[in-house]
Amino acid sequence: MAEVLVVTSKVKKLIKEKGDMNTSAATIEILSKAIEKLCLKGVESAKADGRKTVMDRDIIIDHI
Repeated sequence: MAEVLVVTSKVKKLIKEKGDMNTSAATIEILSKAIEKLCLKGVESAKADGRKTVMDRDIIIDHI
């Protein structure tokens, strides 16, 4: 398993409160991978703009 980049307890709490469902370990893994991809895209965008700071505009979420 890769490094966890989300707060597992908060994800589980949200899913439990909003859907009255449990959360699998695989869910936490895939969310962490998604966060990593978003961060890496943000880094590349900031670099392309000549910045050393990742900003909100560098994080593009396509499917929300």
